[in-house]
Amino acid sequence: MGQSLAKNYLHIIFSTKNRQPFILPEYEISLFRYLGGVCRNLESPSLIVGGHLDHVHVLCLLSKKLALIKMVENLKTESSKWMKTQSDYLKNFYWQDGYGAFSVNPSQVDIVIDYIKNQKQHHEKKSFQNEYRAILKKFKVEYDERYVWD
Repeated sequence: MGQSLAKNYLHIIFSTKNRQPFILPEYEISLFRYLGGVCRNLESPSLIVGGHLDHVHVLCLLSKKLALIKMVENLKTESSKWMKTQSDYLKNFYWQDGYGAFSVNPSQVDIVIDYIKNQKQHHEKKSFQNEYRAILKKFKVEYDERYVWD
């Protein structure tokens, strides 16, 4: 085969260190746009970036030239540096170690987009921890609760 072809939709989730509520309304739109720009620069265009006070969701197409871990590393490093420049309040902004990344069936992309769009309403009823546990369960990911949150 002379050509390399790939179309891998990924739903990436990561939280602020200790789930600190740093993603306040005055920063969230700019942060989400910034993360989308990092994706674009990595040739992994985002379809949507969203989240809530203590975490983000990124739905993107992973570049065929990039390993997932490098993608997440760049997203977290670049956005963390950028956030710290936005306000003295954010000088201690960090992302927590680790992340979740889940493949998305092309037929489910619109459902995931709607899910990410509605994070604020979703989190009126469910904490990030419970949301993440439910996603892990849905994707049948085995995990040790002791290590997920630290």
